[in-house]
Amino acid sequence: MSVSTKSKYIVGLCAFVLLSSGTMLFNGCKSKTNTSQIQLTGDTIADGKMLAAKYCTSCHKLVPVDALSNDVWQYHTLPNMAKYVGISTYGNGFFKRDSASGISMKDWEILTAYYKKAAPQTLAPQKRPEPLINDWASFSLKLPAGNADIQTAFTTMVAFDPAGHKIYSSDINTEKLYIWDAQLKPTVMASLPSGAVNMTFVKGADGKYDGVLSCIGRLEPADYPNGRSVKVNLKGKPVVTNIETDLSRPVQTQAADFNKDGLTDYVICAQGNIKGYLFWMKQNADHTYTRNEIKGVAGAVQTVVGDFNNDGWPDVMALFGTGNEGLFLFLNNQKGGFTERMLLQFPPVNGSTSFQLADVNHDGKPDLIYTCGYNFRDSRILKPYHGLYIFTNTGNWNFKQSFFYPINGCTKAIAADFDGDGDLDIATSAYFADLKTQPAESFVYFEQDKAMHFKPHAVPVSKYGRWFSMDVGDFNGDGKPDIVLGNYSKGLSTNENLNPNQNGQIPLIVLENQTKK
Repeated sequence: MSVSTKSKYIVGLCAFVLLSSGTMLFNGCKSKTNTSQIQLTGDTIADGKMLAAKYCTSCHKLVPVDALSNDVWQYHTLPNMAKYVGISTYGNGFFKRDSASGISMKDWEILTAYYKKAAPQTLAPQKRPEPLINDWASFSLKLPAGNADIQTAFTTMVAFDPAGHKIYSSDINTEKLYIWDAQLKPTVMASLPSGAVNMTFVKGADGKYDGVLSCIGRLEPADYPNGRSVKVNLKGKPVVTNIETDLSRPVQTQAADFNKDGLTDYVICAQGNIKGYLFWMKQNADHTYTRNEIKGVAGAVQTVVGDFNNDGWPDVMALFGTGNEGLFLFLNNQKGGFTERMLLQFPPVNGSTSFQLADVNHDGKPDLIYTCGYNFRDSRILKPYHGLYIFTNTGNWNFKQSFFYPINGCTKAIAADFDGDGDLDIATSAYFADLKTQPAESFVYFEQDKAMHFKPHAVPVSKYGRWFSMDVGDFNGDGKPDIVLGNYSKGLSTNENLNPNQNGQIPLIVLENQTKK
């Protein structure tokens, strides 16, 4: 089966798995389990809490019992987790412990009884500090002037050209790169090895840009190495050249000179499924590349490259959204390697999806803007802790939560001074929004009207598509940031959250900023 055929086959099944690698996978949980003895009391709740703290923190942060509903714990999460501690299942029952198991059958039975008894029947509703304001805020809608050869929109990537006022997009079904002009008229720019899910730009010595695209290969969680990182010449004829091939679901590629030899290297998030990697590609003198592992686990969602310890060498900050979810800092050791430091750890039900560093409170230190909401694991229910978070940088990359607004299935957040008043506002998109009862949360613009206070505008665009990708840039050349949203219109939906009214033909829309300076 060709890559194209495979991509088309999976379109109806998988749409947003690039943000997280399927179920919560804990490699080596059997061997890592704490074997110290616990003095049991005979009380299911008390004993269950102790056993959960013992066994359920060896590979990730503890998931609170009230983070999932009773039926999800019983019929999805616990059966799925059993195999990682050496317990065999039959249907929804547990019946056998293998010889390498890190937990006794007695302890497992107490643990499952605890979740069955203590977990709520339903999750608590969202607690919004302020209701959504249904208006257009300072934006106006611009629709495409054409669809090129796209019949049904499966847009997996949108990106603003940093030099001109154009937009690039990619579609997983057609496996092409499109460029959209000032009238939003599309042209096919190049054929890709598979649909791209991320595009970054690298400026050459001539001051012009090349595009670097992460072509995911297969969208569904699978350790199948048909993804590629490629470079596209944007200066003339759009020639596509490989940076690296045989990648399992690459979702982002960033450029930097990590060894300071004057050649451009790359850091790649190869998200994978059970196996994945965060690695940097050293460019050799003959312009080939050599892989170097930074962290050999699945689930890398996104990286930001910068000199985070002010030693003059580029470092990497990375968000992982599978298993041991969290934000990690990798400091360049100036010898071709990196030293790891965990900055924040999140429970594996968060489904971490994006982050941005920006000085939200104007104290001179970059704060963390973070979203979580990937919702296609083994617990496909709406979760009131999904949404937009801000963590204030208290110094030395230590973070303290200072803001939260619940958004079901939140996918991405981008901060910019949209209204021109000197502070940062935030645009959010949510692919796994509650499309049945509150589709307006699929795009929310947070206007910062005073220090660390945000007015949430639900801009009414949900009927035009389901927003898989988003970028911010100056589209019309007026000096103000605009927003482009990419529509992946079908697939990866739970029946109860499906919105049948969204448009399936529009590949993308632009929200033009109408703020008066």
